[in-house]
Amino acid sequence: MTFIAFIIGTAGSGKSFLTSALVNKMRQERQKVAILNLDPGVVNLPYTPDIDIRDYVTVDEVMEKYGLGPNGALIMAADLIVNEIEHLREEVEDLNPDILIADTPGQMELFAFRASGPFLVRALSDDPEAIIYLFDSIFSYNPLNYVSNMFLSAAVHIRFLLPQVHVLSKCDLLPRRDLDTLIEWSESPEALELAIDERLKGTSRLLSQNISQAIQLLDLNFPLIPVSSKTNEGLTELNAMLERIFKGGEKITY
Repeated sequence: MTFIAFIIGTAGSGKSFLTSALVNKMRQERQKVAILNLDPGVVNLPYTPDIDIRDYVTVDEVMEKYGLGPNGALIMAADLIVNEIEHLREEVEDLNPDILIADTPGQMELFAFRASGPFLVRALSDDPEAIIYLFDSIFSYNPLNYVSNMFLSAAVHIRFLLPQVHVLSKCDLLPRRDLDTLIEWSESPEALELAIDERLKGTSRLLSQNISQAIQLLDLNFPLIPVSSKTNEGLTELNAMLERIFKGGEKITY
């Protein structure tokens, strides 16, 4: 059985660096883990993928074959991934890791908001899967941006309907006081409402209030795990959360 965690977040939120740091942490703990790169357009990665979609589809090849520009080729390449699912499944089965960390495309919408993304997730494996959604700490330290990220995270959850872990990425770039504020927003709707009232005005305030309240009505929760791919803060907690999701709290042994 191979558990799969898909790392999703907005462009620049640190998905690939988190993939690298988390897998290194798991390997230090002697976990049998592998990396799947699902970005057909990436040039450089901070890790060596064990399975790489670029072995089957690349943006450059799509541009040349179909005469598309970079943006059109990115979209088409993301959709063409579904044609390679059997190859990907075979590679996963051959490697047979206990857990597979899947690094998704930099542009979140290519994976989360096109039909090919959920189809790939369903078809890639019959084993348990989960989402790791990244809140960029620098971007999120504003009630309007934070609520926007909540909305995106809720949309991702609705698209995939999988267990979802919420990570506050790049936490080493914020002072501890600001991190504590973000964590409080994630745990207390009242604290977030107060911040919206105090720091936003006019339409921004009204929309943020309504979106926040709508998410509460849906009973969606966004407790954040602060993580730094640079200092490794929070990686133990993130790994433990995955163990709780996949094994009910039991250690995933390898």
